[in-house]
Amino acid sequence: LLSLLSYFMFILTVLLNKMRWCTVSDPEQRKCAELAKALVAVLPPADVAAFARLSCIRASSTTDCVDRIRANRADVVTLDAGEVYSAVKQFGLVAIAKEIYSDGGCILSVAVVRNISLDIRYLQGQRSCHSGVRWTAGWSLPLGFLLSRNYLSWSKEQPLSQADVSTFFSASCVPGASAMAPPLCALCQGQKSYIRQKNYHCETSHSEPFYNSQGALRCLRSGTGDVAFVDHLALESIEGKDEFRLLCTDGTQAPLSHYRNCNLGRGPGGGMVTRFNFRKIARKFLTVVQMLFGQRGREMQRFQLFNSSSFGENDLLFKDVTDKLAVLPDDVDVSQVLGLDYVALLKGLGHEGSSLEDSVVRWCCISQAEQKKCEQWALSIKSDPLVCVRAVSLRDCIEKIKRDELDAVSLDATHSFIAGKCGLVPVVTEYYVLPSVVGVAVAKRSNKNIFIGNLRGRRSCHGHMYSPAGWLLPYRHTLSLEHNSSSPCDPNQVYNDVFWKGCLPGSQGNLCKVCLGGTGEAATKRCADNHNERYYGNMGALRCLVGDPSGKSYGDVAFLEQHNLLANILSLSSTGWAEGWTSSDYELLCGDGRRAPLSEWESCNLGVIPPNIIMTRPVLTARVYDFLMKSQETLAANPNAEFKLFESQQYGESDLLFKDATQCFVHTSHMDYRSILGEEFYSHAETAFNCTRSDILEFCNQDVCSIF
Repeated sequence: LLSLLSYFMFILTVLLNKMRWCTVSDPEQRKCAELAKALVAVLPPADVAAFARLSCIRASSTTDCVDRIRANRADVVTLDAGEVYSAVKQFGLVAIAKEIYSDGGCILSVAVVRNISLDIRYLQGQRSCHSGVRWTAGWSLPLGFLLSRNYLSWSKEQPLSQADVSTFFSASCVPGASAMAPPLCALCQGQKSYIRQKNYHCETSHSEPFYNSQGALRCLRSGTGDVAFVDHLALESIEGKDEFRLLCTDGTQAPLSHYRNCNLGRGPGGGMVTRFNFRKIARKFLTVVQMLFGQRGREMQRFQLFNSSSFGENDLLFKDVTDKLAVLPDDVDVSQVLGLDYVALLKGLGHEGSSLEDSVVRWCCISQAEQKKCEQWALSIKSDPLVCVRAVSLRDCIEKIKRDELDAVSLDATHSFIAGKCGLVPVVTEYYVLPSVVGVAVAKRSNKNIFIGNLRGRRSCHGHMYSPAGWLLPYRHTLSLEHNSSSPCDPNQVYNDVFWKGCLPGSQGNLCKVCLGGTGEAATKRCADNHNERYYGNMGALRCLVGDPSGKSYGDVAFLEQHNLLANILSLSSTGWAEGWTSSDYELLCGDGRRAPLSEWESCNLGVIPPNIIMTRPVLTARVYDFLMKSQETLAANPNAEFKLFESQQYGESDLLFKDATQCFVHTSHMDYRSILGEEFYSHAETAFNCTRSDILEFCNQDVCSIF
């Protein structure tokens, strides 16, 4: 009895505040009214007057609802995630809850057709049906996909809808697009009127027959359109499923049931918004109605919050397939609600309007030397403006690109693996004339007692944290007799167990003790994960093996890439680091325990390394590709120019921005990063990261589809 009393007291404190829900059709108004009646019916008779506090405000569209909430003429509305973003960022509302479905808080965008000959790669000239303008599944994800593959081009001189989408498709129905691009409304069927409240043509309202995912499917089924862009949740209610097919990203088609593998991307589901000063009341209201009428509500037999079947429409007030509402904490940012990838996509599609960032490429530099080279690059090209932005490591570059603070960077194979897991995609790969790039272990020839297999207690030099040659490949070999197949699979633990101390830039503890740090304008703390650390990278690992200019602070074995080893040995003298060293002063340590001259690297190495990949966010692939091609053409046309994109010696380092061995860029944005890396390397990386803690992967794995 006491718990029942406290339950009703909780409801009373919430509903004493009047709540005005904004609806966008007559069926939705009826469902809202039934909810209001149900609230009254479940309360004790003595308190009926106190609880009759829900009123339903009829608006002409979701845009009208946002206007009414801002003007304090309504309080709450459910919106698609794309509209949630606009409501928060442009109109100052706050997100208070989001819909959670049986498999999480996200939806998949799918392209549905009836014509078995249609191909996602050749949709130009077809008639399209969309759930709504700026909607996640019906607009943002499909357009992001088409742009990323360069199937749809965008000049950026006009908003995406006006200049490009309206000419890409021969005709469309995109509810909500009438104000920005009337041609996108040509196929819509809603009633037309000069009176705004009675005009439903192309509006985001159930009174527009082709509104939302159900409406877009109606548009397709009626033969009005050739392809419908909808969310996967709408597929459950399609009648005659065998008549329809999904368009897959590889150009094939698949049955509707294959939506998990045949879709155009994933994004957040719907959410509720209100005014800032009403957020606490609205959250409490949603908590109560869900407690009463949700999927496991106490009063489900009287009213079902997530069921619209008796009102003649689907998805009224909420999506019918909603499992529950996740009420959001007070201090949550919209990027945490919608996800960094999705927010970056919306910015890339111009949801916040045009800005200077739309015309520049922001390149990631991780050291003073890279910054200098990048700035020279910017002065030497006649393409889109290049802005050089500093980060502290390649991991930091990946995070900043994901956060939309940077646009592109060239990554070694292991960091490309991380970036791929973080949602970044390839643009181009670096092409080398070399037969292959391999990782090698190098020791001084005079140090005869060092072999792979007896490295315990030695001092090690590694290019940098997560580098393929310095971090990923060596631990797969028996570095010491005590380190064998039963040893830990975490490379960091292996190196800490085997080596006395070393320099692994980006690490900590004993594996930083041999590092030097930086000097002058590149001064930095010891063991920094960038070129400011003098023992960073392939050149740095070689310096570490030789020792600093005074002959101290050296290692016994260096793990590095072979491709520029001879050039780096020569540069030891030319840069004044150390005199008199030649290639004959070094030997390779082979995986089978023998030693060999440097010339035998093809048979004595630790493994093959895939090429570096230039990666970016999906929506920017075409822009970054065009920028790189223009850069390459401009610089190739002037071979005598002082600046060389693939040379770094004049900046006192090697492999700045790109490997110095690079000859040109190869277009690979049509490939996924796993294919470029190859199955063998990919599986090595996956094994290593499955048993080592990684801050960057933990950051990237924050999944808005499951965290609320």
